[in-house]
Amino acid sequence: MRDVGAFDALPEDLTDAGGGTDSLVRATADEPERAAEAALRPRRLDEFVGQRVVRDQLSLVLEAALGRGRAPDHVLLSGPPGLGKTTLAMIIAAELGTSLRVTSGPAIQHAGDLAAVLSSLEEGEVLFIDEIHRLARPAEELLYVAMEDFRVDVVVGKGAGASAIPLSLPPFTVVGATTRAGLLPAPLRDRFGFTGHLDFYADDELERVLVRSAGLLDVPLDADAAAEIASRSRGTPRIANRLLRRVRDWAQVRGDGHLHLPAARAALEVYEVDQRGLDRLDRAVLDALCRRFGGGPVGLTTLAVAVGEEPETVETVAEPFLVREGLVGRTPRGRVALAPAWEHLGLEVPLPGGTLFD
Repeated sequence: MRDVGAFDALPEDLTDAGGGTDSLVRATADEPERAAEAALRPRRLDEFVGQRVVRDQLSLVLEAALGRGRAPDHVLLSGPPGLGKTTLAMIIAAELGTSLRVTSGPAIQHAGDLAAVLSSLEEGEVLFIDEIHRLARPAEELLYVAMEDFRVDVVVGKGAGASAIPLSLPPFTVVGATTRAGLLPAPLRDRFGFTGHLDFYADDELERVLVRSAGLLDVPLDADAAAEIASRSRGTPRIANRLLRRVRDWAQVRGDGHLHLPAARAALEVYEVDQRGLDRLDRAVLDALCRRFGGGPVGLTTLAVAVGEEPETVETVAEPFLVREGLVGRTPRGRVALAPAWEHLGLEVPLPGGTLFD
């Protein structure tokens, strides 16, 4: 855990599971990419694109707290990776004019670790806990009291002679982020005064993100190129910005430096991101389902062996987007290819009564 400036890169321990994959359309980020993202992060709520409902609600919470001269209620942000939870945490600290402390659930495995963090907080500071659902149980129970009563009990001594000394904490705000809100215990979830869920972005919102990022990167971006990149970005700003940087590389090395539609299409073809945002692994999964297994159903392990990947990689990296797009279905008997998957591969959809519809 460390202090960060409002827009510094985050430490490596904040990366989500699966961040090591080399896919351009993964929603997670490793430490070098977080450093690249830092320059593109919006600094204020009025610069933040998309998530209108959450943005408006959060604006009210922060303005009211500033008007009262008190720390705002604790904030819980949930949603898939890459949609802006970390950015919003940074913005909250910036809007309040205070510093941001950053840590993560996996980094806090003992109650003492959390007690050390909490006891060092100053009045009004924001503590950002990424992947908060992965907190260890002892630390989680300590956080209950700290969030509600602004107090931690420091245990002195061991065994029968141990005693707990209550230590008062200055008012502070916890901002928790989670990609799996369902794993949060109810007592922890109930201690957040504001909960916001971030949804995937529409293409027009991603175009605005790309135009803003291109301006910060000082590269010329045509509107039709922005629309092309946005349509392949899976509704995720992190992916959109990543693809923008790769198109910029292509335009610099093989083009004239201008990000126009032909450059965008050529670059994304080089990086194997197709018109629907599918990459090599996604297409391999669809190809195996349709061509090798007749549309399924097929078990996850068998499917992973067929595409030469680990089952966890298929399940956490490729499958969520394929299911969301209606290309793959999950059944008690295994994964099945749905009609749009066959069409995407240019194959004839099986007639009713075939394997797919059994």
